[in-house]
Amino acid sequence: MRLVVALFSGLGIVGGAAALSIRPEITGSLRIELVDAQTGEPAAGLVQVRDGSGKRVRLRELLPRGLGMGDAAAIQDWSVLIRPTEVEVPREKLAIKAFSGLETELSEAAVDMRDHEKAAVTIPLKRFYDARARGLRSGNTHLHLSKVSRPEADRYLVEASTADDLDLVFVSYLERAGADQDYITNQYRKKDLEALSSDQVRFGFGEEHRHNFNAQDEGYGHVMILNIEELIHPVSVGPGLTRKGTDGIPLKDAIETARALGGKVIWCHNNWGLENIPSWLKGRLHANNIFDGGTHGSFKHSFYRYLNAGIQIPFSTGTDWFMYDFSRVYVPVKKEASPAEWLEALKEGRSFITNGPFLEFQVNGQALGETVKLPGSGKIKIAGQALGRSDFQRLELVQNGQVIASAASCREGAHFLAKLDSELEIAEPCWLALRTPPPSSRVDKEPEEPSPPNEYGCELFSHTSAIFVEVAGRRIFQREAAQGLLEEMKRNRAFIREKAIFLNDRELKRVVEVYDEGIQVLAERIQRN
Repeated sequence: MRLVVALFSGLGIVGGAAALSIRPEITGSLRIELVDAQTGEPAAGLVQVRDGSGKRVRLRELLPRGLGMGDAAAIQDWSVLIRPTEVEVPREKLAIKAFSGLETELSEAAVDMRDHEKAAVTIPLKRFYDARARGLRSGNTHLHLSKVSRPEADRYLVEASTADDLDLVFVSYLERAGADQDYITNQYRKKDLEALSSDQVRFGFGEEHRHNFNAQDEGYGHVMILNIEELIHPVSVGPGLTRKGTDGIPLKDAIETARALGGKVIWCHNNWGLENIPSWLKGRLHANNIFDGGTHGSFKHSFYRYLNAGIQIPFSTGTDWFMYDFSRVYVPVKKEASPAEWLEALKEGRSFITNGPFLEFQVNGQALGETVKLPGSGKIKIAGQALGRSDFQRLELVQNGQVIASAASCREGAHFLAKLDSELEIAEPCWLALRTPPPSSRVDKEPEEPSPPNEYGCELFSHTSAIFVEVAGRRIFQREAAQGLLEEMKRNRAFIREKAIFLNDRELKRVVEVYDEGIQVLAERIQRN
């Protein structure tokens, strides 16, 4: 791998370091190009330039990767470079860093501009993982933009997604009375997003259907309704968001309408919302987002409880407001997937979520979302690994929500690797998954130490969906986990009777029936098991 730097003084190329000190306000022109280290082909990615004192140099010609976020955020250190570009920089010693998406190592370069008006630098990016070659496509299932212009939004969607190496991004409509006038992504419809799509990144359309008690308080919950042709009304329900009407419409109504129209439904924000458990029990949902809009909740709050109660729940994630993180979900597809094809693969539970490390996992040769069938007690073979640009510390094997084995990360060149290859004795039905240490800022405070940050300053996370192990025809069903979900639905039903505003008994019955149905389904399962 060779770094190419060309320095120009007037029209002539010159070399050597200059001893002359130039005032920082005097600027020059630097052409920056990113290329694939293996093929030499142009690459899109992120660049950071710092001056001799280590201060960030703002590159006005490039899109700031932290558009829409506070100036102090670590993501503001990076600018989007999707093609070779000349940028104005101070004429002093400069340090440059660059990478592309999650798949390349961090590359560094140094340019001395002190006695040169123009310079050019070509930075090769070394790829340590190729998701597309493995048949994987990434998606962000939850995104809105606010308080930017339509041209800015168009540019941000295309350039930031391309530099982050995302394959699919779902842009969704949502409503909040008094605030949604600034929601620029509410201007997009399916045809607009199709027009923005390219071979590099495709955009899907959807809406976030939701209910809150008061402006921010937890209510029935939020769901992403994706791959729909038109909006399903009402988009938001309840006076907490609309400042009118009652709480008499459950999420169930819009969910069932969406499913009838061929849409896919993804629960938002981990377990936040009261209608999530009955929705899963009645088979209304296709996947569950976590860490979409922060690190609210934890894996054990929803995923582990559901899985232990015998509910197959595919993992998914997104970023909610702006793409403040690398958060994405990978699923296997056989070709360049349309939004509909990609979502169909997601609902099969063959996914893993990440904002940094890549995960690979098999049990007895079976992949994510599949089932290993044992005639009785016996041993199974575990094969898994994690790879990442940032040090994720360790890879963990999770069985029924408990970490039962781990492997420390080790440096491989300028990235990190951890492997778990072992045999496991199985006596009872279970589920298994791989993860790296979760973020520390979750409610249950599970990890002993904070996870390291990625380049955007967000704590690293990654987790596969589950692989199930049947023993003598039996699948996992933990009575204690199921009983906990049952009691929670009963508490939520009582809370709704006390908290919600209804016009009449018919509205009350319409909402409460959702919980009655879920309670009946789970009570029958507990009785059978």
